[in-house]
Amino acid sequence: MVRPALVAALAATTSALSIKRQEAAQNELFTIELAPGVTKVVTEDEKFALKADGKNFIDITNHPNLASSSSSGLKAANKVAAAVTYPGEMSQTDAVTGLIAKLSTSNMETKLTTFSDIFTRYYQSATGKDASDWVLSEVKAIISESGATGASVEPFSHSFVQQSIIATIPGQSASKVIIGAHLDSINGRDRTGRSPGADDDGSGTVTIMEAMKALLSDPKIAAGEGANTLEFHWYAGEEGGLLGSADIFDQYSSDGADVKAMLQQDMTGYDAGPMGVINDYVDSSLTDFVHKVIDAYTEIGYVDTECGYGCSDHASATAAGYPSSFVIEGNFEDTSPFIHTINDTMETVSLEHMLEHAKLVTGFAYELTFATF
Repeated sequence: MVRPALVAALAATTSALSIKRQEAAQNELFTIELAPGVTKVVTEDEKFALKADGKNFIDITNHPNLASSSSSGLKAANKVAAAVTYPGEMSQTDAVTGLIAKLSTSNMETKLTTFSDIFTRYYQSATGKDASDWVLSEVKAIISESGATGASVEPFSHSFVQQSIIATIPGQSASKVIIGAHLDSINGRDRTGRSPGADDDGSGTVTIMEAMKALLSDPKIAAGEGANTLEFHWYAGEEGGLLGSADIFDQYSSDGADVKAMLQQDMTGYDAGPMGVINDYVDSSLTDFVHKVIDAYTEIGYVDTECGYGCSDHASATAAGYPSSFVIEGNFEDTSPFIHTINDTMETVSLEHMLEHAKLVTGFAYELTFATF
């Protein structure tokens, strides 16, 4: 029998350790970059106060190579390698048109409803880990149902509990074409509070999931006949300063990975008119190619816009020397006013708008998977 006094002592010790851990977390310092060459050392609370004030940044605490001032040899080498010539026109229209016909708003509605029902996807929370586990499970099911024996999905672990998820569809070379979205959410008033994140970025998470499902239905993709390897990334901890994508792209840089193109889908669900093609801190040649894909495969067109430094995970790819692009739901000033609140729910999301983004992702991925760079 365990004595009551011992139980009380153990409980008191556990409580004291928990308090100490919370205090340590509150006092931990982070180095963030708010603009090229503009860095600041902040606490966790100060970091999220900046986000609440509309300030975006990259947390470079563990990734000095991603700082804009870095002269890392790997980064410099990647910048040279990243000079890619993209196709001047679409060459896979028949295949892409057939895949687009398979995209389903019903599928996206079901998945997004479940995903946004998670209490919060805050990257340091238990339910944040539940969210990454859910994405992993869903992507495993998509791969299994496709019968694509070469495709795989793995979690990518970080220093925090939530994991990023990376799905790989091998091609004939190790050159990578990457589609990304972030899977975490945040409540700007209370970061551990209810945060549905239906649009930010549940919409992007589900959009690229649906596109991946359609792409894997293509016999050539499933058989690994693409010229390049296709990857789908779901990033953890974006709201904390692009934490998940920074870990991944810094690792890719260290490993000498050959990334030919990266497209980010962060907020695809609020009907803000034509798609917003981000023009700042992206690769201009890749962005020009994105314009062509939108014109060829979607119906709502685009408007060029800007979102500032470190506004989403494409910035981690850019910082690592890789060509990136970012398409959001509309002109940046017209995007959803409900993000980072308890009101970022299914009721604010247009499934038809998400469908247009899924068309973009499908066309972008297929064309570049079979492109010769």
